[in-house]
Amino acid sequence: MQIISWNVNGIRAIIKKDFFETIETLNPDILCLQETKAQDDEVEKALVTLSETYHIYCNSAEKKGYSGTAILSKTKPMAINNDIGIVAHDEEGRVQCAEYLNFYLVNVYTPNSGQDLKRLDYRKQWDTDFLKYVKQLEKEKPIIICGDFNVAHQAIDLKNDKSNYNKTAGYTQIEIDGMTHLIDAGFTDSFRHLHADDIAYTFWSYRFKSRERNTGWRIDYFLLSTALVDHIKAATILSEYYGSDHCPIGLQVDL
Repeated sequence: MQIISWNVNGIRAIIKKDFFETIETLNPDILCLQETKAQDDEVEKALVTLSETYHIYCNSAEKKGYSGTAILSKTKPMAINNDIGIVAHDEEGRVQCAEYLNFYLVNVYTPNSGQDLKRLDYRKQWDTDFLKYVKQLEKEKPIIICGDFNVAHQAIDLKNDKSNYNKTAGYTQIEIDGMTHLIDAGFTDSFRHLHADDIAYTFWSYRFKSRERNTGWRIDYFLLSTALVDHIKAATILSEYYGSDHCPIGLQVDL
């Protein structure tokens, strides 16, 4: 099974940038998208050419043009549920859970702490509540969590670690601790599991020719329950594909 996760930074923008050609090439069994920036009907309209191949499920934010997630699956899931059941978190279309026979797949677009770290306190609460949510799910089946977690977990995961530490959203100790708590609770970072020392990024700012200079961050992940780790066949960062300020990431699992 091949799963692809991609923060598309606007579904209506990326479909004008070889998106469909990329998906045809990658040919995932499941495709998880983040930051669709469109309402459910707009996402479905944008992706209509994929509807013959995939079942399409959307979770849009109440605020138009903001946030939003989507799951496209060749096999119809047993169930799809949106959000985590906490009003403070459930207005921005950030979480979807697809149930399959042997596992849950959680697609997440974690809140950014924002300019001047204005949302850092909210982000800390999100991390706590999201961890409780996935651990509750895991009581029933093992989980694959994928998406944009908006944090570089270790110094190796961003180009300029010292200048960004505790100053820039995505690399504060509070956010790092949030990811550490998730991993310590029994979830494995699939890319680091297979590529312990590889320097690879999934996000580059549009400013300062960051992608040309490879001044990037690894903030997109596949995390798996311990019970699924031995099923990992490959974890990839597909930086050769463009269209967004993020690149797609891939997971191959034998399930």
